[in-house]
This record gives sequence, structure tokens and C-alpha cells, in this order.
Amino acid sequence: MPKRVLQGTVVSDKADKTVVVRVDRRVMHPLYKKYILRSKKYAAHDEQNLHKIGDVVKIRECRPISKRKCWEVMWERSAETRRGDEQGPQS
Repeated sequence: MPKRVLQGTVVSDKADKTVVVRVDRRVMHPLYKKYILRSKKYAAHDEQNLHKIGDVVKIRECRPISKRKCWEVMWERSAETRRGDEQGPQS
């Protein structure tokens, strides 16, 4: 069975090796036919504590790591640019 992949924004990085990711989805209201935003928060495993609040990440379903953590961070847009900044100026 393929693993589910979701994209969301990191809203908390306070726990060790864990980030909380908010995933937004648009659903149509059954009566008014207007699109509304629904969101859900997932605890995802971040082995090296790379991700910070506001980063846009993709999370993938994995084996249960703890009671409420069965997702892992697999890709991020903002961390790639941040990793380049950590190397410092080239001399």
C-alpha cells in the first residue's frame, strides 16, 4: 500500500526531534457551495531538528514512532536555502 504524502506548514518545533505540521485543505460547503478552509495538525518526526516555524514541508506516513507520531518529514522548501546560509561566506 502506498504511503500518503501531505504538504503543510510547521507551526511548532519545541519538542525534540518532532515538528507539528498544519495541513490545510479546501472543501466545498454542501449547502452554500462556497469553498472553506479546513486544517488539521500532524506531529511529524524530524530526526536532525532542521525545520523551523513557518517552513513549508512535505510529510510522509510511516510506522508509529510514538503514541501520536506516525509521520516523518521528507522534504522542505525553506531548509534547502537555509542549509546554504549555514556554510558562511566563501573566502
